[in-house]
Amino acid sequence: MEEILLESARQSANFAHICLEDCPLCRGRRAISSFVDFNGTPMLWHDFGPLEGPGWASNSLGGAYELLLFSQEVGNGIYERDALGLLHHSLNCGFLREDGFIIPYRHLLRNELCLNFKGHNDWFAPGSMARIALQMLWLSDVSGKDLSHYALKCALWLKENLEMAPNGWYPRRCYPDGKFYPFKAEEKIEDPISEISGDGSHILFLFAELSLRGAGDFRKEIERKTELYLKNGGFLGSLNHDTYDKEENVSIAVGFRMLLRVAKLLEREDMRDFAFGLLKRLERFELKEDLNGCATTGLLYMEDSWTTCYLWENAEAALAYIEAYKETGEQFFLNKGRNILLACSRHHYGELGFLTEGVDWQNSVGAQHHIDGKEFGDIKYTEPLLNNLHIIEPTIKLKEVCEL
Repeated sequence: MEEILLESARQSANFAHICLEDCPLCRGRRAISSFVDFNGTPMLWHDFGPLEGPGWASNSLGGAYELLLFSQEVGNGIYERDALGLLHHSLNCGFLREDGFIIPYRHLLRNELCLNFKGHNDWFAPGSMARIALQMLWLSDVSGKDLSHYALKCALWLKENLEMAPNGWYPRRCYPDGKFYPFKAEEKIEDPISEISGDGSHILFLFAELSLRGAGDFRKEIERKTELYLKNGGFLGSLNHDTYDKEENVSIAVGFRMLLRVAKLLEREDMRDFAFGLLKRLERFELKEDLNGCATTGLLYMEDSWTTCYLWENAEAALAYIEAYKETGEQFFLNKGRNILLACSRHHYGELGFLTEGVDWQNSVGAQHHIDGKEFGDIKYTEPLLNNLHIIEPTIKLKEVCEL
């Protein structure tokens, strides 16, 4: 069974490889686009199409981490070159400001840096910036390069500059100076979940990782914000930037992973217990059978208003279950994680290794965007360093725990 998953990871790594190019600005490696079709052709009509960089959609540092993990697993120098090239590019091509702020994107057509996936600078997502810094810490663990000083500078910028949402939680979006931005991503209409997005969990996640590593001490901030999180039953609104539900599967998974680290740092059993209660809420998103002719068994749909099964969120859920297994030794959690990865492995297409961004079993995006134009089916596009690639980390971690 693990051989199936390693082959799935290999296909995803291969597809990511063909979607990279040498960067003429820094001589590193960068994505040709953050949104491509199954042939690797940039889809420039889409918001993500002309973007690249370390941000949420383009994920250059996350992609570097995934590819480096896989290259070390299989001994493939091509993937290692890609990973180190992406790392070099992310650190040396203008995305990192001296004050710790991380600019998420470059617009390839305009050759301009920008703050959000809409290609402009009205707002940025602080939780997603924290995730980039987290990826620096994870890359430090596997690359031999200590990137913790970059992550610490980012954490300090966030701590010193963010204006909290009115309820005291981390803002979903901010103006460029860190002031609370109350509007939707697309237009100046009030965002109904501007105060409750799960993306804020990434900030606590970053503070906890730095504190556990002795690279900074954020305990007071962590304890205050985690108490607020528990008091409110968790902040689980859409972590993705372009949806607006009060509960999303990936917000639960990230919240669980964050709370495990906070509980360990603060030695708080109540926080650990809350984390496992939270994890149980993932089960309501799980599909138990193949629906509308789609291979959906074992996948999680994203949220109630948008029921497509997107694969980076499923990979994050698999990570949460594998970490739950490592924490408890309960086979139930290991089986959950493995089953999600096996379900994801059913959605590669073509000889290049393409892994769909999502299984659209209720036709949320339209048949014209599906493989073979079917009414219900797999979407014929992907984010090469995110939805296509994020299955690698849980696959490697699953293999590690099964070998213990």
